Amino acid sequence: MAVDQIGNIFGIWRSEENSGEAPIMLGSHIDTVINAGIYDGCYGVLAALEVIETLKDRGVTPARPIVVAAFTNEEGVRFAPDMLGSLVYAGGLPVETALATTGTDGAVLGQELARIGYAGNVEPGFLKPHAYVELHIEQGPVLQREGFAIGAVENLQGISWQRVTIDGIANHAGTTPMAMRSDAGLAAARVGLFLREHIARSNAPSVATIGTMRFEPDAINVIPSRAAFTVDLRDPDEDRLQALEAALTDFLVRIGAEEGVTISVERLARFQPVAFDQGIVAAVEASAKARGLKSRRMTSGAGHDAQMIARIAPTAMIFVPSRDGISHNPREHTEPDDLVAGANVLLDVVERMVSGR
Repeated sequence: MAVDQIGNIFGIWRSEENSGEAPIMLGSHIDTVINAGIYDGCYGVLAALEVIETLKDRGVTPARPIVVAAFTNEEGVRFAPDMLGSLVYAGGLPVETALATTGTDGAVLGQELARIGYAGNVEPGFLKPHAYVELHIEQGPVLQREGFAIGAVENLQGISWQRVTIDGIANHAGTTPMAMRSDAGLAAARVGLFLREHIARSNAPSVATIGTMRFEPDAINVIPSRAAFTVDLRDPDEDRLQALEAALTDFLVRIGAEEGVTISVERLARFQPVAFDQGIVAAVEASAKARGLKSRRMTSGAGHDAQMIARIAPTAMIFVPSRDGISHNPREHTEPDDLVAGANVLLDVVERMVSGR
């Protein structure tokens, strides 16, 4: 076992015979959002451990080491950006910068890792994987709705996170005519409506979410002087994602003038779409077919550690159905048979890799 400087945890199975080979890396994350379900991330880590246990029980001596990874701060709820541990591991962010990150509660990431005993001394990226495979619940409705047991994930959406701050003028809610207001709250509401209507008109698969919003002074009878909110934009095509970002920027300029408010934007995270390794995707499909499991290729709408590790190694993901498409919620559920099916497909893919096939 090893823990690196950003708190990523690794279980390493290797022998004298294969210790010089680049490992097959499996895993996901074990952190959660607020009020979370029990499968997101943890399923991929536990299934990876089960793969190793099964291979050991069968007496298999793999041609390569197998590593189970649990990456730090995948969700990015307390410390931004998301996928922070895997981003650092893949060389996308200096570890010193990540450790200095301040959380939503004012805590510093490096200090918190030390407090809980997970400030490791191994340099991130100390193992460069031969390949990485991540098993995960879909977190969406497609597989269940269309009757598929397995998703062979071939690409992953680009993600743009921004924090928008709108400053107006606080005033009396009863005595200030509507046409004479500098209402930060109204301007913020217009942004949400614009994003919904713009995407509907474009007929693109883009999605936009305003996930957090805070008003000042936050009183029922006072026109908001400030609205601060986050915008999450996603699309599997980089050109479309850039166009959506540009449309939002243009709209913010327009409503600043129309509503008499000032607007500032802070970029929190920006990741381009990722195409996964076609050979691994095909291996997922082949395993599903051999086991009589109906599968389909698909795009991941959520961000995952796999998109970071894809920077340094051939990578792909396996999805299993999420009941009613619900995730990031205690009602998150995947049927036991589907959990087993996904783990068996992961086992097949790993066996193929470690046998040299």
